[in-house]
Amino acid sequence: MKRDKIGAIDVGTTKVCTIMADVNDKEGLRVLGVGITPSHGLHKGLVVNLNEAKESIKQSVRIAEQMAGRRLESAYVGVTGRHIKAENTTGSIAITRNNQIVNSDDLKRVLSVARSFKVPSEQKVLHIIPRDYVVDGQGGVKNPIGLHGFRLDVETHVITAAVTSIQNLTKCIRGIGVEVDDLVMEPLASAEAVLSPEEKQDGVLLADIGGGTTDLALFKDNTIYHTSVLPVAGYQVTRDISIGLGITYEMAEEMKKKYGNVTPIDPISLNNDAAINHDGHSISYSDLSEIIRVRIEELLRLIMLEMPQSDYRKLIPAGLVITGGGANLPGIAELGEKITRMPVRIGRPCTLNGVSDTLNNPAYATGVGLLLWKMRNQETNNPAAKENALQKLLTQMFKLFR
Repeated sequence: MKRDKIGAIDVGTTKVCTIMADVNDKEGLRVLGVGITPSHGLHKGLVVNLNEAKESIKQSVRIAEQMAGRRLESAYVGVTGRHIKAENTTGSIAITRNNQIVNSDDLKRVLSVARSFKVPSEQKVLHIIPRDYVVDGQGGVKNPIGLHGFRLDVETHVITAAVTSIQNLTKCIRGIGVEVDDLVMEPLASAEAVLSPEEKQDGVLLADIGGGTTDLALFKDNTIYHTSVLPVAGYQVTRDISIGLGITYEMAEEMKKKYGNVTPIDPISLNNDAAINHDGHSISYSDLSEIIRVRIEELLRLIMLEMPQSDYRKLIPAGLVITGGGANLPGIAELGEKITRMPVRIGRPCTLNGVSDTLNNPAYATGVGLLLWKMRNQETNNPAAKENALQKLLTQMFKLFR
């Protein structure tokens, strides 16, 4: 039985996660190897030291290869950073053939028209995602192929990234002998792993809180509606702890992971504010929690300010799904509900076959999502996947001719 090989590399500010898997029609996706290592040479999703970043990626890949028992030849790679921009565009064409039936060539033409806006020379197109097709004024069409009409319109979500940032990232990966199959904006990948079809249909906001950035993706009517990147995430929380408690950044990060909690503390239940004794330091538990709570509350408010309209409760009735390493802070969902007055849940990656026990953690949503992105974009037997495959083809075409 033939199995397709799939690889994913999530290069984050605090960690690198490499996943090797294979897939077939009968058994589906099976994880063969996982490599997770600390990340060096990156800041807020950007490569700032080429050699350090390359070495971090190399170590992660080698661990995954040893577990899988084979070499990683290529991988899908996640991309994040404040340099990423998104814009909604429209395109319109006439169907001039005698039978007036929309075909795949028409989809290419209308998407090309939608893509015709000027992209700055320092930016590169990552994704061109069709949001909605309109045939002779009838909207809500997800796959217009085979329909009769005189005019075809499309609304797309175009995501671009800084050329230099992409070049630095791909140089690190290719420098260790791994080819880049495709680059995927990280919250789009994470959404594949943690969001349900019902949430995407009703309206939901995904917030992927990493070490250096918080990546946002809003879905509505089962398509992408809005994306953005905030340069505020786990790093700021740890820095606040370090400054507020007068300890090193490394100790603050360790204490955040071990004792961090955003739930309001009741000093009486803690015997008049119990202290944490760690490496010779005595730290107030309530002080630690208060610092974390204030920063996370600020982050949640910033997330809601990124919404494309003020009446966000009507736009996203399914609420907010928090994933990424920051989602592991106890109490963050409860605080989120208090701040947003909406449903809030923690997004954990779906369970996969194989050696995937360590991946059932919000911190690995992007890595798992990159595998699922690959799978769902190669399933060309259904209309939605055909649109995704066409999207990838057009993106590659535009990259070649830029």
